[in-house]
Amino acid sequence: MIVDIERVAHGGVCVAHADDGRVVFVRHTLPGERVRLVVTEEKKSYIRADAVEVLTPAAGRVDPPCRWAGPGRCGGCDWQHVDIAEQRLLKATVVQEQLQRVAGIERAVTVEEAAGTSDGLGWRTRMRFAVDDSGRAGLRRHRSHDVVPIDDCLIAVRAARVPDLVARDWPPDGEVSVDVSAAGERALSIGTPDEQLTEHAVDRDWLVPVGGFWQVHPAAADVLAEALLASAEPKATDRCLDLYSGVGLFAGALAPHVASIVAVESDGRAVAAAKANLASDQHVTVVRDRVDRWIRRDPQPVDVVVLDPPRKGARGAVVNGIVACDPRVVVYVACDPAALARDLATFAEHGYELGRLRAFDLFPMTAHVECVAQVIRR
Repeated sequence: MIVDIERVAHGGVCVAHADDGRVVFVRHTLPGERVRLVVTEEKKSYIRADAVEVLTPAAGRVDPPCRWAGPGRCGGCDWQHVDIAEQRLLKATVVQEQLQRVAGIERAVTVEEAAGTSDGLGWRTRMRFAVDDSGRAGLRRHRSHDVVPIDDCLIAVRAARVPDLVARDWPPDGEVSVDVSAAGERALSIGTPDEQLTEHAVDRDWLVPVGGFWQVHPAAADVLAEALLASAEPKATDRCLDLYSGVGLFAGALAPHVASIVAVESDGRAVAAAKANLASDQHVTVVRDRVDRWIRRDPQPVDVVVLDPPRKGARGAVVNGIVACDPRVVVYVACDPAALARDLATFAEHGYELGRLRAFDLFPMTAHVECVAQVIRR
């Protein structure tokens, strides 16, 4: 099949149409290109495909720096074939489109570069590798359980020492992870180890469980904390909630500026780390509970809510619980623009609207983009 690529879409794909009118979601291409496809999945209403030959290239196309990127190979990166500046324009287009289509919000978006990644390589501090039945570690193909053997990963930080890791023998059919901290500590693990690493952000150290959640870009914690504070506009008398609080990063960033914070997190290892990290902040209370359950149980008036939910977003029950607390401002840190747009639409039903919005390229070479949205009362 030969198609003309029309536009970029959410999820690292572009959109074309087949002769029968079905939408075709195409990887490894760019808007404006004419490409030859191989179909990878076919449904009644749509087709998934890989571009295997570029007949008319777009101006933003480059040779992928990684030899494992491309159709049928490693599925970890989406945009290795795209100039880094063009990648950010594509991500901005996706955020704008999701806001308009899902939430009815018209907003120009600029995706900002994070320090240290001008070429989009060497930024990922946490990697998880699949191990095949021969005991060799690699990365999976896109939408597949097949393991692709590799000799390196160019988006990983050099301190991860990926070539050494993939050259070793591992227990077959498992997973192996490598974590590298800002302090230069490296942890190599199978399963969930009982270890911690030391990270540094917002001028303090943070204990983080190995394999637990921490931003994978070295600049991300400081970039997001700074954007959060600018959007929260905290006051000395503010009562705050930090939902999906992890090891306490955002609570710690807010703590010097407000009267009280309740940080809610369900993961036991993260909660233990947060209690240690925030022990000197006497006005911060760390609670172990599911956010959706806790926020409905006994909503109390607050001034500021910060939330950093998983990829699926906060969803209606959590948004409704936040609204019941009547905050002046909500600062929503989002890793998925579609989920963000859906939750913004729910906030709008309760009289809240999008204020400031910043977007950051914290995952170069992939389709992921991180947004910090300020949500305020109308």
